[in-house]
Amino acid sequence: MKNEKKKHRKLNKFAAGFFSFLGWLFLTVAIVLGGFFLLLYFIHLGPSPRFRDLFVASAKESSVGGVLVDLYLSQEEIEKIMASNATQEFQEITDTTLVQIASADNGSKESTSLSSTSLSDNPEDPDGDGITVYDVHGPTYRGKMMVVFDPSRVKVGTIDHYGISTPGLTLPDMVEKYDAVAGINGGKYDDEAGIGTGGMPQGIVFSEGVLRMGDPGSTYEVYGFNSENVLVVGRMSAGYAQAIGIRDAVSFGPALIVNGKSARMAGSGSGLNPRTAIGQRADGAVLLLVIEGRQTTSLGASMADLVKVMEDYGAVNAANLDGGMSSSMVYNGEEIVSSCTMRNRKIPTAFIVERRD
Repeated sequence: MKNEKKKHRKLNKFAAGFFSFLGWLFLTVAIVLGGFFLLLYFIHLGPSPRFRDLFVASAKESSVGGVLVDLYLSQEEIEKIMASNATQEFQEITDTTLVQIASADNGSKESTSLSSTSLSDNPEDPDGDGITVYDVHGPTYRGKMMVVFDPSRVKVGTIDHYGISTPGLTLPDMVEKYDAVAGINGGKYDDEAGIGTGGMPQGIVFSEGVLRMGDPGSTYEVYGFNSENVLVVGRMSAGYAQAIGIRDAVSFGPALIVNGKSARMAGSGSGLNPRTAIGQRADGAVLLLVIEGRQTTSLGASMADLVKVMEDYGAVNAANLDGGMSSSMVYNGEEIVSSCTMRNRKIPTAFIVERRD
């Protein structure tokens, strides 16, 4: 009898503790959710329209963050905010004569217009591997700028087969597939609600001279290299891209700098997010930029920030690539700029840097 009473007391104690824990958990979740919604309310309807606009522009660029904005603002209000933070679209494409590629003595192809400076005698490249990586910083971001002095080494790496249910490759796996020394994520791809498999590119894909994705009669944003190793930035048909000798290219956007002219911005040009961009200097050196974002140490960069960094590094042509959770950079087997998530995104394309002969 005593044992049964003890058991009952223990059960009652356990039940009381369990329900007390559930009550505490429910209250905590309610407070957190309530605070979160109050924060959103304050951001959207509070005293700082600039902060609200920056938050809206940042959230609408992410795969799922736009849902938060839709809770408080009408479609008309959202469109007005996005229009006030937009980047101008260029009507021109790259004038390839503005890029004079330095000669290379490592067996790579040369441009039809060469300077007298050899890539092997480059004071920017003390270790002689043809690549230099710089840290970049701004008020809201940090990241890396990789300068590749021989543009013939930069190619588009891609998975073997495309499909909605086909898995893509992580950037480290893509770099390993091509036995490359470095790489950044590439063009746009199907990723509805952030749960795509990473195996279906959108827009155009050229890889090593082959049109892997795109209809010759359709028009796309084309960002990539021609047979003379010049970065071509502009809107054109896939057929025209083939005609002018595009060898490796993807689609995303917007263009940041074309023929030395920087894009005009409304507001910041966008929100703050992880970013990836590609550019080229007048001497042919390729600029690969990746910015960390959505972290306490790096909120992210706007399009205006990307333009400024590309200007600082001497870009005559530059374009924004896929960003967000895809943004990452690999160098010598190490991911030196990480995605904003705990796992690497699977992607269908990347710009990879081949090893020197």
